[in-house]
Amino acid sequence: MLWLRWGILAAAVLPLLSYLFIIFAARSFFRAQNAAPRDYTPPASIIKPVHGLDHEAYENFASFCRQDYPEYEILFAVSDEHDDALPVIREIIEDFPALSIRLLVAPKKLGANDKVNKLCAMARAARHDLLVQSDADIRVGAGYLRSIAAPFRDANVGAVTSLFTGITTGSLWPELEAIFLSTDFMPSVLMAREVEGVHFALGATVAVTRASIETIGGFEALTDEAADDYEIGFRIAARGREVALVDAAVKTWCTLENLSGFFIQRLRWAIMARQSRPLGYLGLTFTQGLPWTILAAILAPTHLLTVGFVTAYLILRLAVVWTIGIWGLRDDLLKSRWWLVPLWDAFAFVIWFISLVWSRVRWQGVEYRVAGGRLIPVESNPETIVEAPDPISKPSADLPL
Repeated sequence: MLWLRWGILAAAVLPLLSYLFIIFAARSFFRAQNAAPRDYTPPASIIKPVHGLDHEAYENFASFCRQDYPEYEILFAVSDEHDDALPVIREIIEDFPALSIRLLVAPKKLGANDKVNKLCAMARAARHDLLVQSDADIRVGAGYLRSIAAPFRDANVGAVTSLFTGITTGSLWPELEAIFLSTDFMPSVLMAREVEGVHFALGATVAVTRASIETIGGFEALTDEAADDYEIGFRIAARGREVALVDAAVKTWCTLENLSGFFIQRLRWAIMARQSRPLGYLGLTFTQGLPWTILAAILAPTHLLTVGFVTAYLILRLAVVWTIGIWGLRDDLLKSRWWLVPLWDAFAFVIWFISLVWSRVRWQGVEYRVAGGRLIPVESNPETIVEAPDPISKPSADLPL
């Protein structure tokens, strides 16, 4: 079985090479971002679908009201008049009277994806041609809109999406979720950009022109899609338009407070990723640095080779953490919690493996089977259903594999 041993040792080198490639891609991206102009500012409509009350919702919403941008409006949409976020939205409208802020309640149900139903209604009501969609739990800096709008100076750009990091409540599981974003998901996004270009969009921000969204049938074409954010970017890119990726200082709340909630959420996201890009998801087999390193350390014929694999994993993995999370995204959490990265890598492998055979989720009390990226309602079967603890808009964050 000597050939098998050396075959495994050779395969264990691939994750280490992927770390080197990610570091190169990240340095190239962030240097270009730092030099990019921010002086193209067409009128914009921020459209925010809301479901329930997120952590520090007022400050999240208010961050969009404090933009350094000449002309924009904000539209909120909720499913019904009993939504817990309504008092906060009305407070925002009252506290920022100089800004055009409108609220839509109970938009028409066009399909299974409640978020997209809201996007359809807001897009029809929006006054401007630049539509900037962001999830309700997102918080941004004052230069956010300038960063998002700038790429649209190029007439071939049909969509813009942004990297993002996590804000936590200070306990282990939210911190682990935030570490995943900066050290696992954002690197995969940058790798995808370098290898094949951006053919996706991320839920934290999806900006489109009215003309580009109409080329794919409008938001109405996505009402039954599970990963609507991903599909917007994918379909626009498929029509020959560019999807631009920017670093716009976007943050999302990480609030899961226990192991079961963390595990279920991550498994749900993984299921969505596998369904949307099955070949790319299988390719993650060779980016799992920790399990391959452990396997190589066990099978290595000499102690020197064992130490070499372990040392290379630690150095290169932490180099990715520093280059993207600390230098590029300026994620303060990583400065004190970098040592949690191997723990996340262990969780990531377990979740990846289980997601290969799991296919059901629960969203807002309704059970769905995910097939071909679409939500298909099914009868209840608690033993095979993953309960989704947060809105379905998030899974697309894991799709650029």
